Amino acid sequence: MSLPLPQTVKGDSASERLQNLGLELPDLPGNAYFVHHRAVDSSIHISGQLPYQDGELLGQGVVGRNVELETAKELARHAVLNCLAAAVQAVGDLDRVRIVQMLVFVASTPDFGEQSQVANAASELLIEVLGENGRHARTAIGVAGLPLNTPVEIQMICTAV
Repeated sequence: MSLPLPQTVKGDSASERLQNLGLELPDLPGNAYFVHHRAVDSSIHISGQLPYQDGELLGQGVVGRNVELETAKELARHAVLNCLAAAVQAVGDLDRVRIVQMLVFVASTPDFGEQSQVANAASELLIEVLGENGRHARTAIGVAGLPLNTPVEIQMICTAV
């Protein structure tokens, strides 16, 4: 049985598709302790990004306890927007970003078991915006806790095309 794949949103460029979704890439503030991205050969490693918007963490808690699945999915979309912003910092243009691998951490109860559904929301956004360049290898794992008690953190590896 084949599953329906997310579709690329209409628009000539990744930036237009992002805009057509009513989204924009955030500005990422600097940090004294880490960089948002590091290039190694042709790979660009994106630091774990939390679901921040305008400098505010959008949610706290544990999925399956006090955070609903739909909320976690929305938080994953915000976290992946921050990953894309870091990727653009690295390569200069959203149309040059190709996602290679994404690692999604979900702070969840031991019996939650739907971490992949949270990750699917981030994967779907990448494909909607980047098309084939957004398809990626992926791991979604449940963890006991994340920084600042956030429910979702996303790390990725990308390359420039």
